[in-house]
Amino acid sequence: MGNRKIRFLQAKCNLSAGFPLAPRLLRFAKQNGGVTRVQAQSWGPLLVVGLIAAIILGGCVERKLTINTEPQGALVILNDEEIGQSPVTVSFEWYGDYNVRISKEGFETLKTHRKLKGPWYDMFPFDFFAGVLSPKRIVDSYEWTFTLAPQEYPTREELIQDAEELRKQLH
Repeated sequence: MGNRKIRFLQAKCNLSAGFPLAPRLLRFAKQNGGVTRVQAQSWGPLLVVGLIAAIILGGCVERKLTINTEPQGALVILNDEEIGQSPVTVSFEWYGDYNVRISKEGFETLKTHRKLKGPWYDMFPFDFFAGVLSPKRIVDSYEWTFTLAPQEYPTREELIQDAEELRKQLH
């Protein structure tokens, strides 16, 4: 092996920096006739894979939904899953129709649904660039606010009237 190749490996490995494999690498290179062009080219695919991994791991889209209620402290159930007391923030994976149920003692239970419409960059083919190739983190936040109505209890007369109407329907 030529002295230029050995000097190149010594400079590349920087023996004074404490690179532990450098002496073995140099010994292997001296014993086997140096680094061939084929060995140097075998690093190409590895570099391509590393570059692709860096690109894939670079982008990120974070989706958050915050639910507020008036009054605060109501139990929030989203798509039949209890997510906590309002105000509450959850992450979500998909856009679309969500079933919402909110309840608090002394207030009417609210059952409704809301739609989350995705932004333009979450549609094909832009979603690939936003979620994978973009080097920065994208935060997509939504906020819903619901007002609960106070619970109304029927009067004694209304209860008696409802009972009589029910009795007539049964007979």
